[in-house]
Amino acid sequence: MVSTIQTGRRGEDIAVEYLRGEGFLIAARNWRCGRYEIDIVAQRDGVTHLVEVKTRRAGAMLSPEATITRQKIAAMHRAASAYLAQRRVVGEVEFDLLAVDVFPDESCDVRFIRNIAEFGW
Repeated sequence: MVSTIQTGRRGEDIAVEYLRGEGFLIAARNWRCGRYEIDIVAQRDGVTHLVEVKTRRAGAMLSPEATITRQKIAAMHRAASAYLAQRRVVGEVEFDLLAVDVFPDESCDVRFIRNIAEFGW
């Protein structure tokens, strides 16, 4: 049986591979500041993308997209504020979701959803 941690790591590996294939530069992975975390910070065309990765094994009760709650968005906002202040990021910033479903044969379905949340900076 594959653990939730292993599934999450596999999903993040898949996400990085997907983003690189789409021309993104990976600036950070699993960035942390205290209790705040950003799964992936990527850049493309002058835009900084703060990417939340949600991975589920096929047949899970909730889809990856369904796990993005108001509380999760608030936590993402706090993490983003800390990251942007620490790294002095300038320019456009997007909050994106990369949803990964992993099937029993280890194949996967990847969905990249841009701008899952809007914030007034």
